[in-house]
Amino acid sequence: MESPVEFSIISGAPQTGRNGCLVAGVFEPGRLSAAAAALDRAAKGFLGGIVRRGDLTGKPGSTLLLHNVPGVGAARVLLVGLGREAEFGDKRYREAIAAAIRALNVTGADEAVLLLTELAVGRRDAGWKVAHAVAVARECAYRFTRMKSKSEGPEPALRRLTLSVDRAALKRAGGGLEQGLAVAHGMSLARDLGNLPPNVCTPSYLADQARELAKRYRMKLTVLERADMERLGMHTLLSVAQGSAQPPKFITLEHRGGPKKMKPVALVGKGITFDTGGISLKPAGEMDEMKFDMCGAASVLGTMKAVGEMKLPVNVVGAIPTTENMPGGRATRPGDIVKSLSGQTVEILNTDAEGRLILCDALTYVERFQPAAVIDIATLTGACVIALGHVATGLFANDPALAREITAAGETAQDRVWQMPLWDDYQEQLKSNFADFANIGGRPAGAVTAACFLARFTKRYKWAHLDIAGTAWKSGKEKGATGRPVPLLTQFLVNRAGK
Repeated sequence: MESPVEFSIISGAPQTGRNGCLVAGVFEPGRLSAAAAALDRAAKGFLGGIVRRGDLTGKPGSTLLLHNVPGVGAARVLLVGLGREAEFGDKRYREAIAAAIRALNVTGADEAVLLLTELAVGRRDAGWKVAHAVAVARECAYRFTRMKSKSEGPEPALRRLTLSVDRAALKRAGGGLEQGLAVAHGMSLARDLGNLPPNVCTPSYLADQARELAKRYRMKLTVLERADMERLGMHTLLSVAQGSAQPPKFITLEHRGGPKKMKPVALVGKGITFDTGGISLKPAGEMDEMKFDMCGAASVLGTMKAVGEMKLPVNVVGAIPTTENMPGGRATRPGDIVKSLSGQTVEILNTDAEGRLILCDALTYVERFQPAAVIDIATLTGACVIALGHVATGLFANDPALAREITAAGETAQDRVWQMPLWDDYQEQLKSNFADFANIGGRPAGAVTAACFLARFTKRYKWAHLDIAGTAWKSGKEKGATGRPVPLLTQFLVNRAGK
C-alpha cells in the first residue's frame, strides 16, 4: 500500500502550520547543523541549550521531539542525530531520513518541513538528496494490509512533507522529486506483488498486472500461452510448468520512449510464483517464503512502472517467464532431458534448480528485440545468500563495461551489487554424460555455476545477471519483499536516458 503523504519542495525560510513540525539535524558530539543553528537563533539559544545538557548527542538515528519551541511557528521541532560530520555520507543520510519519518509517524503532526535535504552529502546534488528522501519516506510508510480483515491501528497523521533546498537547486530538486516518486511507486508495486500469497499472485495475476501497466502507460503487451510456447519450442520453461494446475505465461511489456532505431534494454525477471522444488521437494521449514521466488518478475514490473511514470526517453523491454514449480504425476523428474528454445539440451538433475530453466528460454527469446543490453533478475541461488548475505546483490556479466555501468548505478541508488566471477573454468561442473550440459554443477560455487548455465544462452548480446536471492525479501519479524532491485534498475535506465 502506498503512503498517502504528498511531497513538495521549498526554498527559503521554512513555513509550516500550527500542527506542523520542522525537522533538523544534529551532528555528534552535539553540534547543530546549519538549519538547526538557524532555528536556534530564532529560538534565542533554546535548542543549543537542550543539546548542551545532553538530551541529544547526535548519535546516528537518535531523535528528540520538542514542543512549542519559542520563536518557532511550528508546534513541533524534531531533532535527528546524524553521527560525526566527517563520516556523514549516503548511508547516514538515508538513515537520518528514515529515523525522521519513523519519529514523525508517531506524532500528531499532519505536515512537516524536512530541513535534512539541505545537508551536504559528499558530492550528491539536490536532485539525489530529494529523490532519496522521497523514496526512503515512502519505504518507511509502506504497509501491506490488503489481506487483513481489519486495520491494526490508526494511520499516521502526516499528510504533507515539504523538502527544503537551496533556491539555485530547485530545478534539479524537481527532477529528483519526480524520480523519487517513480522509484517509490515501482518499489511499492514490486513489494505488493511479492507479499501477496501464492493463491492470489499466480502467473495469470502477473499477466493481469502487466496488462494494467500497458494500458496506463501505453506500452505494448504480449502474453504467450502454453500452446504458443510449445509451438516456439520453449521446452525448458514448460518442463518446470508441467506439475502445476496453473497455466504458465510468458509476458513481454515494451516501453518505446526513445528513437525508433534505438536498441532496447531488455529486463528479464524470474517469475516462479511458488517454488516447492518440484520432485526435488524442499524441506517444509520456511517454504512459505517461496512465494517470493517471483521477486525478479515483480522488480521488472516495478521498474516498468517507474519508467512509465517518468516517460523515460529510452526503449525498454520487460520479459517475464512465469509459472509455479509443483510436484505431481505430470511433473518433470530428475534425469529428464529437455531441449531449450536455443536448441541446446539440458539434463535436469535437480528440479529445484528451476529458475535457470525458465530464464534460459527467455534469454533466447529476447534476441529477437536485438537488445543493446540484457539484464536478468532472479532469486536464483541460496549459494549467493551464503556468499553475500542480505546486503549486496550478486552481479555476473559477460561485458566489463556493462558490469561497471550497473555497479555505478547501484552506488547512486544505494541498491548495491558485487561482481562475481564468470570464468569458463566453472563450466566444467555442468558437464553431462547424456545431454549438452546439466542444470546443476554441485555445491561448490553454486551461484557461479548457475550464472555459467545462463551464460550459455547469452553469447549474442551484452548481458548481466543479478542474483537477488539475498536482497529481494526479509525473513523474521520484518518478513516481506524489499522492492529491490527496482532502485538500481531504474537508476541504470535513468543514466542511459542521460537524465
